[in-house]
Amino acid sequence: MRIRATVAAVSGALALSAFAVPAAQAADSAASHREDVAKVWQAAHTAQAAPATSGKTAFSAATGTADEPYALNVTFSNFKIGSSYSVGTTTHVMIPVSYTLTHGADVDITSSDFQTGPYIYKGSYDLMSNQLFGDAPATCTATSSTTATCKGNVDIYAADGDLMNADAGTWSAGALALDWNGQDPSSPTFDITKVGYADQGGLGTTKVKRFAKLTVNAGPEPVAKGKTLTATGKLTRADWETNTYKGYAKQPVKLQFRKAGTTTYTTIKTVYSDSYGNLKTTTTAKYDGYWRFSFAGSPTTGAANATGDYVDVK
Repeated sequence: MRIRATVAAVSGALALSAFAVPAAQAADSAASHREDVAKVWQAAHTAQAAPATSGKTAFSAATGTADEPYALNVTFSNFKIGSSYSVGTTTHVMIPVSYTLTHGADVDITSSDFQTGPYIYKGSYDLMSNQLFGDAPATCTATSSTTATCKGNVDIYAADGDLMNADAGTWSAGALALDWNGQDPSSPTFDITKVGYADQGGLGTTKVKRFAKLTVNAGPEPVAKGKTLTATGKLTRADWETNTYKGYAKQPVKLQFRKAGTTTYTTIKTVYSDSYGNLKTTTTAKYDGYWRFSFAGSPTTGAANATGDYVDVK
């Protein structure tokens, strides 16, 4: 289960709970996990609530008070994430990420209590409107005594309310690390000052787009050579708030033709979808072959091609 929040402090605290938790908490419910991990996130970010430079480490120094974690000597670099992902209404989308983790000699990244992972966020680093993390911590391979190469995923479940339509577009990316040091947030003896925490944003960007669909129907079938052929169809895209596909209005869509026996489509003309996403245009039938509509995509919506419709020309 995921919960989307609209303010930075709540969003980060809840989204962070997508990470796996220490073995001591493995039997707890998902809700308890969210609460437990949120304690550390909330304490760290509340303690560092003073203005910060976007993209820098949010928790950069320990103050030694009794209600916050200490600063974990971990930084992140060489962050790699794909450029664009289209998300439908029901599919689970995994975004693979890799990065270099650099740590101090006092940090044992092989400990079962140590966790790290990537995340993406919408908005600024100082005021995130949404955050998405992975279902599990990243896996790391040591490359030296103080560095490791880490690989993890960001998981997106649109059907579970991870996304609002306004979230479509560019997201920023970051990574974090936690060292529980044997502490169990559900225990009455939990000592947050013994938990290490590091968080760094502004490491990269990616686009999360609404998945698009296209249909086409060309006719009449068969059609006499030199006569008018009519192509109709519809351009729709995922509505993340209703888990349905709705018409995408006023978008340029290409009518394309592939002659029978060939493998390449040629653009015949460009038409625009109406206010409901509907498409309709005419052309002259010359050869047997396949007709389709093709949409190149937009800043918020992925590209789509209709399956070619074969028309026999007599």
